[in-house]
Amino acid sequence: MSETLELLADRCLFPGFKGTVAPDWVRRRAANGLGGVLFYGRNVETAEQTAALAASLHAERPELLIAIDEEGGDVTRLDVATGSSYPGNLALGVVDDLELTRAVAAAMGSELARVGVDVDLAPDADVNSNPANPVIGVRAFGSDPALVAAQTVAWLDGMQGAGVAACVKHFPGHGDTSVDSHLALPVVGEDPRRGALEPFRAAIAAGVQVVMSAHILVPSMDSVPATVSPRIMTELLRNELGFDGLVMTDGLEMRGITDGFGIAGATVLALVAGCDALCIGGGLADEDTVDELRSAIVGAVRDGRLTEERLRDAASRVDQLAAWRSRQSYPQGEGGGGDGEVGLIAARRAVRAEGPVRVGADPVVVRLSPAPSMAGGALPWGVAAPLTQLGAHVTAIDFNHPPVGLESILQIATGRSLVLVVRNLHRHKWQAEIADELLALRPDTVVVEMGLPASRPRGAQAYVATHGASRVSGLAAAEVMREG
Repeated sequence: MSETLELLADRCLFPGFKGTVAPDWVRRRAANGLGGVLFYGRNVETAEQTAALAASLHAERPELLIAIDEEGGDVTRLDVATGSSYPGNLALGVVDDLELTRAVAAAMGSELARVGVDVDLAPDADVNSNPANPVIGVRAFGSDPALVAAQTVAWLDGMQGAGVAACVKHFPGHGDTSVDSHLALPVVGEDPRRGALEPFRAAIAAGVQVVMSAHILVPSMDSVPATVSPRIMTELLRNELGFDGLVMTDGLEMRGITDGFGIAGATVLALVAGCDALCIGGGLADEDTVDELRSAIVGAVRDGRLTEERLRDAASRVDQLAAWRSRQSYPQGEGGGGDGEVGLIAARRAVRAEGPVRVGADPVVVRLSPAPSMAGGALPWGVAAPLTQLGAHVTAIDFNHPPVGLESILQIATGRSLVLVVRNLHRHKWQAEIADELLALRPDTVVVEMGLPASRPRGAQAYVATHGASRVSGLAAAEVMREG
């Protein structure tokens, strides 16, 4: 019996929801054929709770796909309370050991399989060619297309070897942008064919299961955003690059796409363009939104804006990914768990320290905190807690905005080691100015950069770069300062 348009539309929807227990509407729709759901940090408390949540949803319909953003580093959902146990992509790219990258992704994949996750919305395969990029940065393996391609393949091999589908993002490349697509529509400065496509091409050749679209404008390719561009999502991705797996959109509430089309309009246009799975729920995590989008899809078929054939094709690709997941060696909820040490090992290898970075037993740690990105959210980060963990008696001082009372800091730090912790200093003028002032007064201040180390302060004699702000990256930096 042929499925109704409503059921086909449901298969293409991947909503989010609130709470650590699935609401009734999610369970009902899962049982009736919903394609998948997205887990966010708000859904996660412990590994045991997350596994129980996933099991309750899979019990409604085993083919339901559970997806999560677990990149490691600055973007984590499983470790939202503590910070990630794995360094992010930039740290792995700096080390540039493909076996290590594969081992980190395999450990992460085993943890995801153990808690019942089917699809990891990672790795980020962007080439971060613009240091001012506010949303990619340390989430990318680096700025060299060949390095990023090799690291991307190693990462997806590790993840998919653990039985969890990997998803390379953000196609056709979000690296050469200077705007966060959560907030507005970024414009790509360079033709992706000059390097940004290379990691995606390599990932497709290596058998990646999912590709995620980017809400970006690529003037060299089309006059509409990539997510709703048939030229990019079908002609380029499907026909030219030969990708035959699932194409998933980035979050459809993001202003990079809704400002121009509205969420319902973007949903329909994304399907027309060649996307299959439609991500929602980062903000609009309710059944009314799912109803609105299903109605929009069905209405578009009935009035001829979307063909039924295209909708059936999209739904079938969701089914094909569910079938792939069911064949993996780590069935849902039965993964063996991750290697708890490999993340710290990788973070240690990624730390770069120059100058007299050792601190005493009672350091003063000043942290200058930028606003958290919408991709990563608010996570614990820094070196104060790790230094305390290693036995230091730390005085921690945090600033989220100016003014910063340097005189009081210097008074507190008299006769003590002083540490200044920053994150993407090159993108925050007020923080760079504070760093310069502080270093002029205390040249022995140890500067710890936990973002992209694109702008070392001129007066920094002692400098530590972690290449990411994961929990293990902070611990690795603390170890260098206590033992170096």
